[in-house]
Amino acid sequence: MPEAGATLAQIAEAAGVSIPTVSRVLNGKPGISAPKREEIERLLEDRGYARRKPRRGTPLIDFVISSLETQWATELLRGAQAEAARAGADLVLNATDGRPAGSPDWIERISARGTDGVVLVVSELEPQARRELSRLQVPVVAIDPIGSDTESFVTVSATDWVGGREATEHLLALGHRRIGFITGPITLECHQDRLDGYTSALGRAGIAADPSLVRQGDSLIAGGQRFGGELLDLTDRPTAIISGSDEQAYGVYLAARERGLRIPEDLSVVGFDDVDLCRWVSPQLTTVRQPLSSMAAEATRLLLKLAAGEEVASPTVRLASKLIVRDSTAAPAS
Repeated sequence: MPEAGATLAQIAEAAGVSIPTVSRVLNGKPGISAPKREEIERLLEDRGYARRKPRRGTPLIDFVISSLETQWATELLRGAQAEAARAGADLVLNATDGRPAGSPDWIERISARGTDGVVLVVSELEPQARRELSRLQVPVVAIDPIGSDTESFVTVSATDWVGGREATEHLLALGHRRIGFITGPITLECHQDRLDGYTSALGRAGIAADPSLVRQGDSLIAGGQRFGGELLDLTDRPTAIISGSDEQAYGVYLAARERGLRIPEDLSVVGFDDVDLCRWVSPQLTTVRQPLSSMAAEATRLLLKLAAGEEVASPTVRLASKLIVRDSTAAPAS
C-alpha cells in the first residue's frame, strides 16, 4: 500500500539524490540517467507523492514578508518586482504582520492557483506548511532567515557579520570606547550576525563587551527611541550607538534630542540598511548599506531556477554590505 503524503525531501533521500534532481524528474528535464530516472519515478509512485498540476505559461511567485510598513520592505519589493518582470513572472504579495506564515487556507490557495514558489522574507513558516510545500513541490527561497528552521531552503542574505564589525571598527577608529548596540529582533540570523561582528571588533581592540550596552530592539523607530533612551540614561552612557536598522537609528536621534544631546557632537549614531531615510534626516546618517533590492532580485531569480527544476550553485548566497560614512559620526567629545 502506498505511503501517504511523502515529501520531495523524503523521495530524494531514498533515491540518494538532491531535491532539485527529483524536481527535474517531475518536470521531465534531461540530464539524469535512465536507471536513476526510473528509480525516482518508482519511488514517487510507491510512496504516493502528490504531483502538482501542470504549470501555466506565466510563472507565479508568492512573496511573503513580515511587514510592509518600512522603507526596508519597499526596497525588497522593488527588487523582487523588477526581477519578476524581467523574467515574465507574476508576483503575489502576502504580508504576515509578524505572524508565522502557512495557514491551511494559504496552503490551499497556493495549491489552487499553481504557485511556482515562495520567497520568504524574515518570516517563519508553520511546521505543517513546510511539510505541505515540500509535498506539493513548491520551492522556497528565504531572505534573512529566522533561526535554523530554514536549513532546507536556499537562503539569501548580506554579509551582516562583516557589517557589524566594520561599523564598530569605524567608531573605534574615531576614538569611541563606550559603544552601544541596539539589535533588531534577535531571532533573525542577520541581527545575531551583526551583534557578533560588533563583539568581535571590540575584542580585537582589547575591549571587553559590556552587556549593559546591548539592547534587543525591534528595528522600528519606537524601539530606537525606547532602547536608545535606556542607553543614554546610563550613568556611564555610551558615546556612540549602532542600530540594527536605519529607522531604529532615527528613534535613537529622537531619544538624544529629548535629552539635549547633539549628533554627532555628543553622540555618534550608525544604522543598517541605507534606506532613503538616511539622506532625509539631519545630520545624514552613517550606515551599513545592505543591497536589499539586489537580495530580493537574487532570491527571485534563484526561485525561478528551482521551479524550473534547475540546480543552483550554492544553497547559501551572501551579498556584500558596505559602510557608508555620512555626518552622524565623529570623534567623541573630550
